[in-house]
Amino acid sequence: MESARGQLLIAGPGLLDPNFWRTVVLVVEHSEDGALGVVLNRPSETTVLDAVAQLEELVDPADPVFIGGPVQPSSVIVVAEFEDPSDAALVAFDDIGVLAAGSAPDEKGAPRVRRARAFVGHAGWGPGQLDGELERGDWIVETARREDAFAEDADELWRSVLTRKGGSYALLARMPPDPSVN
Repeated sequence: MESARGQLLIAGPGLLDPNFWRTVVLVVEHSEDGALGVVLNRPSETTVLDAVAQLEELVDPADPVFIGGPVQPSSVIVVAEFEDPSDAALVAFDDIGVLAAGSAPDEKGAPRVRRARAFVGHAGWGPGQLDGELERGDWIVETARREDAFAEDADELWRSVLTRKGGSYALLARMPPDPSVN
């Protein structure tokens, strides 16, 4: 098994699960025990200030909270760009990782972050489950970039990553949501 940590999982056209249709997932952890990621392109209508005001020192209070996935929808995960990656609870790639639970910016020795985004819920896979989905072709894999984790236009991330990948993927990016009505 090759770890998909630090990769983007781009929902393929055959992935019809409404939780993941046309999503881009950043894989934060992937081992023989399973995998964990967050959906990067599902901003909610709720702001950080309204949902988790205690994060306003880390995340712009006017930013939306993102729907990270269907697992534990009442939990919050903060993905951040760390000044020191060793401060992350989990590092996805480079200096992008997950803030440890209970970390607070006003505490002495608290991790310093350049930017952060809040997610409710996450995507999770049991042992071997993600590997099976990858083998079936449910997901298109692409190396994550820093700007993907903090995309300004998250609603366009699925299209932009496929376009960046090029070739037939760029054609897929232009496919209408329901090709039967084309």
